Amino acid sequence: MTEAAVGGLLGAGCALLTYAVRGRSSTLFGPSVYRGPRTRPAAALTFDDGPSEGTPRLLEVLDRYGAPATFFQCGANVERLPEMARAVRAAGHEIGNHSYTHPRFEFRSPGFIEQELSRTQAAIQDRTGVIPALFRPPFGIRWFGFREAQRRLNLLGVMWTVLGRDWKLPARAIAARVLKGAGNGAIICLHDGREIQSNPDVGETVEAVRILIPELRARGLHLETVSQLLCPTN
Repeated sequence: MTEAAVGGLLGAGCALLTYAVRGRSSTLFGPSVYRGPRTRPAAALTFDDGPSEGTPRLLEVLDRYGAPATFFQCGANVERLPEMARAVRAAGHEIGNHSYTHPRFEFRSPGFIEQELSRTQAAIQDRTGVIPALFRPPFGIRWFGFREAQRRLNLLGVMWTVLGRDWKLPARAIAARVLKGAGNGAIICLHDGREIQSNPDVGETVEAVRILIPELRARGLHLETVSQLLCPTN
């Protein structure tokens, strides 16, 4: 085999691994979705990294508009702010697993991966009574060991259709980015925390959501939880 051929094979292998780890539509490391059916005018707002001290402000906006959402919570944050985790549930929103410490999972062992997911399942169940059925990997990174951990914990991976980049953009830019990518079946990724930091500033996210909900509905999109989006009842 020529040097060029070897280089081509290595390049193809690297490309495949990159897709497996970060590709939105990849299911190579475990069952995962990144959008709902394109046939229904519905979308799901999702929020990662909470709960945080800023979560109540976001809950107020969602309540004002009667908009359900899915919150992918970190186990360490749930244990730090159990009342905020319970408030999310009490408001009727869906809770998913977002790992315990929000690590990057590449090159981590299967044991580490399962511990992160199982500790979060336990933290959420103990503090809210909810057993999550959905999991979103921090940074969107999957790795070897995810499939077995998800199987043991009965978790479906959830990526996103559009990422708001609300940790770095101002509210109107966040809203514009989301609206550009939103459509039937869209899963929209925003954040009500910043990894496992205390007192994160989520003001731009809150303001972006104030803009987004009326605009999404004006486009005819019905807002649902991820589970409702994936498994509509009517």
